[in-house]
Amino acid sequence: MINERVLNILNSQINKEFYSAYLYLAMSAYFDEKGLFGFSDWMKVQAREEMDHGMILFDYIIERDGVVNLTSIDAPEKTFECPLQVFEKAYEHEKYVTSSINEVALLSDNECDLATRHFINWYISEQVEEEANVLDVIKKLKLFGDECTSLYHLDKEMGERTYAQHTYKE
Repeated sequence: MINERVLNILNSQINKEFYSAYLYLAMSAYFDEKGLFGFSDWMKVQAREEMDHGMILFDYIIERDGVVNLTSIDAPEKTFECPLQVFEKAYEHEKYVTSSINEVALLSDNECDLATRHFINWYISEQVEEEANVLDVIKKLKLFGDECTSLYHLDKEMGERTYAQHTYKE
């Protein structure tokens, strides 16, 4: 059976992952309103990945004979000024999630829960990728500014992102 303190932090992480999906869906809606459908699709893919992350935690808790405790998910921010601001907020959020994952790793170490510590390594690697992906878009948006032709081409590029279900890999 899973350690109670580790169980609590994993349940909290599930909520953070599902909140992330809500946040990215709100960002997707903003882009839809602006007619930037490629950016919107990129955010929808991101939302689905966050749901996968939550479900991987969900399944892990069940596998360890723990009890999943789902709690309320806060409404996400939904007002944005421009595409760059959206991705800067996404980047700040990803850094927050990285910090939260690191707390899970630290608690797993402190509680000598080596199975969870091993499990959470996948999330640590995933967060490096998540932050890098968002930062890549920020760099492009800063480079192009508000130039419409470049934004149009970037929107097309963003729309090429496809969803592939995330699964836990040892």
